[in-house]
Amino acid sequence: MSSLDADTVLLSILFLVVIENALEIFISLRQVKVYQTALKVPVELTSQMGEETFHKARKYGLDQEKFGIFKAVVMDVGLLCMELYIGLIAVLWQLSVQVVDRLQWDSKNEIIVSCVFVLLSNILSTFKGLPFKIYKIFVLEETHGFNKQTARFFAWDQLKGFLVTQVLMIPITAAIIFIVQRGGDNFFIWLWIFTGVISLVLLTLYPIFIAPLFDKYTPLEKGALRQSIEDLAASLKFPLTKLFVVEGSKRSSHSNAYFYGLWNSKRIVLFDTLLLNKGKPDDSELSEEEKGKGCTDEEVLAVLGHELGHWKLGHVTKNIIIMQIHLFLMFLVFGNVFKYAPLYVAMGFQPGTRPILVGLLIVFTYVLAPYNALMNFAMTLLSRRFEYQADEFAFKLGFADQA
Repeated sequence: MSSLDADTVLLSILFLVVIENALEIFISLRQVKVYQTALKVPVELTSQMGEETFHKARKYGLDQEKFGIFKAVVMDVGLLCMELYIGLIAVLWQLSVQVVDRLQWDSKNEIIVSCVFVLLSNILSTFKGLPFKIYKIFVLEETHGFNKQTARFFAWDQLKGFLVTQVLMIPITAAIIFIVQRGGDNFFIWLWIFTGVISLVLLTLYPIFIAPLFDKYTPLEKGALRQSIEDLAASLKFPLTKLFVVEGSKRSSHSNAYFYGLWNSKRIVLFDTLLLNKGKPDDSELSEEEKGKGCTDEEVLAVLGHELGHWKLGHVTKNIIIMQIHLFLMFLVFGNVFKYAPLYVAMGFQPGTRPILVGLLIVFTYVLAPYNALMNFAMTLLSRRFEYQADEFAFKLGFADQA
């Protein structure tokens, strides 16, 4: 293939990166305008929200949008375009080969080089994103009173997260390369099946073995709230097996609730920040600032009514099916175009060098960028519809006043 083909591919990728991010930034700027001009509580919410709460939420949303725009301009446009232009991916790949040679491993083994490439890429990505993460937590969240992390907790959390990510990603990377190399012409089908199985395994194992590495989970104490939740689950035939409280207050004062588990074994998790006095019957352990904070039992049930609505209405299952179809189509495209040489030359590789993992990255991130943008838009619309349906479900359960 001629160098002109590679130049055209590179320019096309850069164009797509700029256009996609420009559209996202434009939408964010529109939201900024909404936050700046919406100075009164909407009539529909006057009975539910006071002026002070409304303005706190408005200012927090405004700061978040501005931060998101700044990060997109710097990271997703400026830095990314520079990396693509100088061929950083090819540089990292060559560095991975050199590391493998220095360790006296087989640098002709693509699986070994790919695993080192993943490690080096993740190290670089971690350091690139760290300043933005620090600012978001210790400046933005701190300013609005949400951050509860200390610098030591944050550092240890980041280190654990990085190590766990490598433990998971490196074997998966090795398996992906192996499947493409040995899977024949229809390897993309095996690749799709493999990712589906891995997704189910991680959905099962993550809450049980991985999540507890980062946060403390304890069973919700017996009492009126636990009984009410169990009664609500039973009335909806939700197969509740365990009920936990996660100590999210060490990270943030944000609150949430969610459920997980497959088939007939579901578990509900409540953030301690969601519960009144963190769910403790004795508030003597709490600081003065923490006392009286949290939701009443009725409000907690309203939150769960919304979450259980997603389950009852089949939203989780529908999303899983949609994402599996989405992944199959992406692997199908990858299987047909990943050998196209100009894609690799455009990324800075010498002719004839076509690493499988790099091909996967190029196809999924750049070749399919227009499709991904449309898919994301469609999924956003569907998500909004699901949220409204879950709200209506909770409303019909009788939680209108608490929602």
